[in-house]
Amino acid sequence: MVDFPPRRKPSRKGSMADVPQDLLEQIKELERLFTVDQVKLKEVTEHFVKELEKGDLEGGSIPMNPTWVMGYPDGYETGTFLALDMGGTNLRVCEIILPEEKGEFEIIQSKYRMPEELKTGDSEELWEYIADCLQQFIEYHHELEDLEQMNSVNTKLPLGFTFSFPATQDFIDHGVLQRWTKGFDISGVEGKDVAPLFEAALEKRKLPIKLSALINDTTGTLIASHYTDDTMQIGCIFGTGCNAAYMETCGSVPKIAHCNLPTDMPIAINCEYGAFDNEHVVLPRTPFDVVIDNDSPRPGQQAFEKMIAGLYLGELFRLVLVDLHDNKCGLFEKQDISKLRKAYSLDASFLSFIEEDPFENLSETSELFAKELSIHASKPELELCRRLAELIGTRAARLSACGVAAICKKKSIEKCRVGADGSVFNKYPHFKARGAQALREILDWPQGKRDPVDIRAAEDGSGVGAALIAALTIKRVKAGNLAGIRNTVGMV
Repeated sequence: MVDFPPRRKPSRKGSMADVPQDLLEQIKELERLFTVDQVKLKEVTEHFVKELEKGDLEGGSIPMNPTWVMGYPDGYETGTFLALDMGGTNLRVCEIILPEEKGEFEIIQSKYRMPEELKTGDSEELWEYIADCLQQFIEYHHELEDLEQMNSVNTKLPLGFTFSFPATQDFIDHGVLQRWTKGFDISGVEGKDVAPLFEAALEKRKLPIKLSALINDTTGTLIASHYTDDTMQIGCIFGTGCNAAYMETCGSVPKIAHCNLPTDMPIAINCEYGAFDNEHVVLPRTPFDVVIDNDSPRPGQQAFEKMIAGLYLGELFRLVLVDLHDNKCGLFEKQDISKLRKAYSLDASFLSFIEEDPFENLSETSELFAKELSIHASKPELELCRRLAELIGTRAARLSACGVAAICKKKSIEKCRVGADGSVFNKYPHFKARGAQALREILDWPQGKRDPVDIRAAEDGSGVGAALIAALTIKRVKAGNLAGIRNTVGMV
C-alpha cells in the first residue's frame, strides 16, 4: 500500500508564462513521451482482449486464474469469520460478523506493519510472523477460556486468507505461488502451495483457526462489492499493484474443462493482468519504463503493472528528474541531488502532494522538495515538476481504463458498475475522473449522458470479501457442492 497524505482542496491550474524556453522544450518532450491518445488507448484495449482470451486457454502472459469462487453471495450469509490480508505494506487481521440482515456486516480489525526485512527474507520467518499476528489478535479479542473451549471440542474459526500475489489454484483452500510481486522476493516459496506452510505455523501455536479459502484481494473486492450492490460485475485494484476479477461461466474456461462442471456454472476469474504485454507489443513504454523494468527484481514481468501501479509512479518521476539534471537541461543546476538519486526514495504520495498544491507559486511543492530532498527549486523548475507529475498520474489512470474496457468487451458488458479499491484509486487526485474519461474514449460513449460503466469505490475486498468467500465455501460444503474444495474437515 502507498501511504498518501490527507486529501486537500482542489488544485490550481499552473502557468507556464515564466518558464524559460529550454524547460518548455523539455516539458513538450515529456508530454510527447507520456501522453496516451485515444487511438493508442483503443489499440492497447484490443490487444488486451486477445490476451485475456489467450489466458483462458493456458497461453499468453495473463494467467486468468480460476478461483473456485462459484458464484456471488445472496446477502443472507451469516456467521463469524476471520480474514487475514497479506498485501503490500501491512498485514491486517479482521473478525467479521455477518448478521441476519441482508447485505450487512460488522468488522473489528488490527493492522501490523510488514517488516521490510521479511519481504526478502526467509519463508519460515514470514509464516511465523503472520501466525504471531493472528495469535495476538484472537487472544486480544477473545477470552482465553473461549479459545481453550474451542480447542477442546475441535471447533475452529473459519478464515479467509487474502494472499494478494499470483497463485494457481486447483482448490479454493490452496494456492501455488506463481511469482512474487509488489517488492517481495522470499526464497523457497515460488512454485509451492502456500496453504500447508501457513497451516503448519497455525498448528505450531495450536490456534483454533481453519483455513477455509485462499483468495486474491481483487476477487474479494468483486465479491464484497456485489454483496452490497448487485450491479457490480468487475472488481479492480489500483494500488501498490493492479489487477481485476470478474465472473465467468465454467464453459468459457477451457483450462478447467476436465472438471466436467456445468457449462453455465459461474466461476470468478482472477485475471492477474499486471502481467499484460510482458512481450512489449503494444504498451507505450518510455526509456524510463525500460529502466524500471531492467532494475526490478523481476525484469520482463508485470509490464502493465510497472506503468500504472503506485509502487512505480514515484520512481518513474525520480528517474526523469535525475535524467533532466544529468543529461538535458541542467535541472536543479549546481545543487546536491544525492537524496534524489536513491532508488525508490519517492512514492506515489509525493506526486499526489504536488498535484494537490493549491498555490500559484507552488509554495507547498517547494517546501516538499526542500524538506524531503534538500533541493531548492526555482518557480520554472517547480512548474516542470508539476507538469511531469500530472503526465505520469494521467497516463496511469488512462492506461488503467484499458483493462476494464477489455473485460467489458470480452464479456459484452454494456452497462455495469465496477468496484475499485487500492490507495491510488482512492487517494491519488483526479485518478477516477481521468480513468472515466479514458473509458468514454475507448468505448465511444455519447457525450452528455451518464456513463454506462461506472467505476466506484469498492467494499473491503481483502477483509469482508475474504470472510464472504469463506462463508460461501462453507455453504457449498453443506450443500454437497465440493468442486474445487480440497479439505472439508473442520468446515462444518
